[in-house]
Amino acid sequence: MSRRSGILEFAVLGLLRESPMHGYELRKRLNTSLGIFRAFSYGTLYPCLKTLVANGWLIEEPGSAPEDALAASLAGRRAKIVYRLTAEGKEHFEELLSHTGPDAWEDEHFAARFAFFGQTEREVRMRVLEGRRSRLEERLEKMRASLVRTRERLDDYTLELQRHGMESVEREVRWLNELIESERAGRDQRRSFPGDPAAQEDTSGEADGLPRHRDAASSGGMPSGRPGPPDPSADTAT
Repeated sequence: MSRRSGILEFAVLGLLRESPMHGYELRKRLNTSLGIFRAFSYGTLYPCLKTLVANGWLIEEPGSAPEDALAASLAGRRAKIVYRLTAEGKEHFEELLSHTGPDAWEDEHFAARFAFFGQTEREVRMRVLEGRRSRLEERLEKMRASLVRTRERLDDYTLELQRHGMESVEREVRWLNELIESERAGRDQRRSFPGDPAAQEDTSGEADGLPRHRDAASSGGMPSGRPGPPDPSADTAT
């Protein structure tokens, strides 16, 4: 399984954990809520769904509205199929959520992982955020070294393009620093007030670790109310 198809399977399982959906609705959610999947077509989505069904992680059900099925039959069309997460699929998704290896830090996979941080345990979130920051700091160091070596050979426009790429990575590192500090502050606050009912809540809380001053409009393709990472495609240095 390719890395890209693995990310799609992860996102599909995550969205279907929220509620069952048919293919059109699922593709719409992938495109609007998770902007990294805008390039995916039905020709990519449906083979993914079939694979998940074959693995026992999803089941196919007919549409819930009888009149819709009747109308489809009279028109000679197939009734819409609704995809539902199985108990095995939920267990598999939770296992994927616990992974914190290098794949979770890469550009596209990190964006998908971040979109489901509300369902992820706090300690796992911290490891993914810190891993992502470490990866970007390494990238930034290489970009700066490359700029020093090639500065004299670049024209003004290419030089500006490389600087723009560096600034984008620097912004994401700052953003990650804020998230990590907020996660730590939330964890420390719960430890400081053990008698507080809020301290008894599930540690996977929706937004308890996120900075409060960010505007939802900055979500960058992530679910509403969550800040999104700067676009990694802006990294143009070699």
